Amino acid sequence: MELHTVILAAGQGTRMRSRLPKVLHPIAGCPMLAHVLNTARELGSTRIHVVYGHGGERVREQLDGDGLSWVPQAEQLGTGHAVMQALPAIPDKAVVLVLYGDVPLVRAATLRPLLAAGSEGLGILTTVLDDPAGYGRIVRDGAGNVQEIVEQKDADAGQLAIREINTGLLAAPAHLLHAWLKRCDNHNAQGEYYLTDVVARAVEDAVTVTAVSAADPIEVSGVNNREQLAGLERAWQQREANRLMAAGVTLLDPARFDLRGEMTCGLDVVIDVNCVFEGRVELGDGVRIGPNCVIRDSTLGAGVTVEAHSVLEQAQVEEDCIVGPFARLRPGAVLAAGARVGNFVEVKKARIGAGSKVNHLSYIGDAELGAGVNIGAGTITCNYDGVNKHRTIIEDGAFIGSDTQLVAPVTVGRNSVVGAGTTVTRDSEPDSLVVSRVPQKNIPGWSRRRR
Repeated sequence: MELHTVILAAGQGTRMRSRLPKVLHPIAGCPMLAHVLNTARELGSTRIHVVYGHGGERVREQLDGDGLSWVPQAEQLGTGHAVMQALPAIPDKAVVLVLYGDVPLVRAATLRPLLAAGSEGLGILTTVLDDPAGYGRIVRDGAGNVQEIVEQKDADAGQLAIREINTGLLAAPAHLLHAWLKRCDNHNAQGEYYLTDVVARAVEDAVTVTAVSAADPIEVSGVNNREQLAGLERAWQQREANRLMAAGVTLLDPARFDLRGEMTCGLDVVIDVNCVFEGRVELGDGVRIGPNCVIRDSTLGAGVTVEAHSVLEQAQVEEDCIVGPFARLRPGAVLAAGARVGNFVEVKKARIGAGSKVNHLSYIGDAELGAGVNIGAGTITCNYDGVNKHRTIIEDGAFIGSDTQLVAPVTVGRNSVVGAGTTVTRDSEPDSLVVSRVPQKNIPGWSRRRR
């Protein structure tokens, strides 16, 4: 079966009150339209046709890719008119699936029965709402067969009482869909060409109309304003939280968890409240994440602990390390097994060797630390000369005293000791003591005379 997916993404989204096109507003850190594109690809679409209008070039710039066909809709004359813009590029033998760029939570598993129904006749996706106000109603005959979809503004009192509503998602053979749309008109309260009118045309042609029900209404909910956007964001996060908990992750409060990307976890991972995970994150067995942390595009090995208020970005943390609290690992930070990076420490493009410790108030950038190194509080690597970056190398077992400046390029030899308050500008031999302090001078009575 050749599947062509048409995604309607031309709406202006005026109720969003935003300069950003509606379909680019994010859910879980990803544009709504990108979620729909991912679902279409998961279904194996031969071609995806995106019908765009308002802000379309901006949408295209951000999301263009292989297998996408961009179809302009210069005038927004309704959903039926939008689909007609895409049909000339779709073979008659193909099955057409119609999705919406502002309905981002629909799952491929929900759409597969719809595709099966649409391969022979017309498949429509419906759901049942306690309050169906604003939606088109599914009108059935006495035998329960679908007869038509009536929009809210065109419905009579009896039809308004119907709770089964149209989601707008449908599937049908391309040649039939094209023929039905050619017979639709805009004689309705909106003066638009409704895609939903194809149901009545299919009934006229004695083509089977199959209603596939979506069990979870939130899955087929659309976004028209910021409140609805926030509601779907939380629904997405709850879905991901449930998936992780089912896999053995402990979330201390699933309502205060945010995943904006992809995350894989080992066994017995524990995540405290208000943590944000972005991009691709891997957590090994027994990882513990404290509250209020941000972890982005990073890998954490087994037994790692990240204390509260820490930020990790493009970092690699090997097993049994401790990070934080209030630590920042910037891109290129690598912590070997058992390393410790403590409070108010920043690490960038640097490797911290096995068992090494940078516990307090330090900056380690463009550096290579060996195993068993101890970095005292207030130490910085002076890696930038205003034009170029230079590396600092601290060999195994070195001890760096507090308030030390290491002016790169420089190497501190194996098992060397750098005294507190030292500015290191030259390489040291192994097993050396490095000191650059000004000799202390005590002046008796100075304070009394000053007063």
